[in-house]
Amino acid sequence: MAGIHSRIVTYKSGEEHIRKIRENVFVKEQGVPADIEIDGLDPVARHVLVFDAEEVIGTGRMLLDGHIGRIAVKKHYRGKGIGTIIINELVRVAGNLQLPEVWISSQCHAKAFYQKIGFVEIGEIYQEADINHIKMQMNI
Repeated sequence: MAGIHSRIVTYKSGEEHIRKIRENVFVKEQGVPADIEIDGLDPVARHVLVFDAEEVIGTGRMLLDGHIGRIAVKKHYRGKGIGTIIINELVRVAGNLQLPEVWISSQCHAKAFYQKIGFVEIGEIYQEADINHIKMQMNI
């Protein structure tokens, strides 16, 4: 996909795009309550936006402890490697910060996706926003 590119942004500079994609994916599609999705941690996180030409098609964030999350891709672009681009960018940022590992609270249905990238399961399945999740980790 020739026009696909990504950019690391601050929450302040990318807020409009970040919120719009996450609201569509998490709140509207998955039924996550908006007050859970907006957790107040965005201003201290590193964010990535993925573009197709000038259209924002995906986003994700990483907290300074290596917690990657809020991976959201527009429906039409799913299954096309956009999630992998997001994860790879955030892992690169973690490496630049000299973090030894990153981790994610994966929805169970997405576990195989994260395993293909190199994450391994740690712990037991738990509920978050009434969705089954499992913690997964990857060493850098």
